[in-house]
Amino acid sequence: MLAGKSRYLDKLTSRMRFRSMEMKERMEGSSPPSVFIGKSGYPRVFIGPMMTETIGDTSILDTPESWVGQSGIEDVVDFRLQLVRGKYASHVTDENKMTQMLRDIALSKKSVGMEAEFSKKPRGYAFHEETQPLGPSGPLKTLVVHESKYEPHMEKVYYDTDLLAREAVLWLYDRGLLVSAIQKAFSVGSMGFERNRKLVPTRWSITAVDTILSEPMLEEIRGFEKIPDYRVYEYSSFSNTYYVLMLPTEWQYEFMEAFIHVLGREELLFSDHENYFGRKEYASIGGCYYAARVAVAEKLHSSREQAGVVIFRESYPGYVPLGVWNVRENMRAALSQNHKRFENLETALNYIYSKLWIPRSRWIAESKILKNLRIQKRLGEFVRK
Repeated sequence: MLAGKSRYLDKLTSRMRFRSMEMKERMEGSSPPSVFIGKSGYPRVFIGPMMTETIGDTSILDTPESWVGQSGIEDVVDFRLQLVRGKYASHVTDENKMTQMLRDIALSKKSVGMEAEFSKKPRGYAFHEETQPLGPSGPLKTLVVHESKYEPHMEKVYYDTDLLAREAVLWLYDRGLLVSAIQKAFSVGSMGFERNRKLVPTRWSITAVDTILSEPMLEEIRGFEKIPDYRVYEYSSFSNTYYVLMLPTEWQYEFMEAFIHVLGREELLFSDHENYFGRKEYASIGGCYYAARVAVAEKLHSSREQAGVVIFRESYPGYVPLGVWNVRENMRAALSQNHKRFENLETALNYIYSKLWIPRSRWIAESKILKNLRIQKRLGEFVRK
């Protein structure tokens, strides 16, 4: 399914047209801070900083936690296309001047001043379902990073070479650091046992951190009391609508997403799920599955409740792949709203289906959890008879 979804989104992004900034071979400016570690050719990949010609505080350009509810699609695209990506070939285990400069950037407390010279003028842009949009890119010839100060918690983790990377991620999260900041620090190999540290492609680091954060919360959630009713949360932004159905059952989770007339007349539906015990293999629909699960885990863990969760997402004309942060932050926004309560599953689903474009029959046909609940209901009625 991931291949089918990826092909669809690749087709979508190939048709998108934006105006690329005209760049020179030399630039001076600042990084939000932001870095990017590529995946192609792993373990030898392209790495580099992302910077803008603006000097000063540019943090808004790489802080997705501040975008939902405050910015539109055009704003986010504008933020990201301002950032120029420098590219430098490196093995993920190499320790060189460039990898150290990237750590200095990623762990910085605030925007970092820098000067760059490229061997070719940076050009183009890139959109992907997992990562935030990327602006012009070009091969780096030289890079000068001005003095920066590490965020204190990041600095502590970096110098603790006996701390597991997993424990470092959880420690930073517990101290209130943004998920996006932790993901950047994870990608530049700043955590874990010293002998095991290496660069991690940005796409992989995003899902790795989402997974690390959700798993211990879910372990505790499985021991909490089940919610007493059916709950529905909803939220819309960035040409997406989300409906979150919470069920008075033990933990089970499903993420379903539909793309409706984004390219033409298509109405596509993708999904994946897990039962009480979780999952071992990578989700067939990609990183959005884990991004949404973090938000759900945060909500249930904070209320000390257990529930089954089914998420319905619809994307409409005007939708642009902005990265899985879009799902995480929209889910957080949805779950921060007041929910609607329902006495039974049927009335909760009737409410949700009345709001969605895709008809009821297709959601049920796609959903493992909803089909199982209907089977259980029929079996219960049979036994009672």
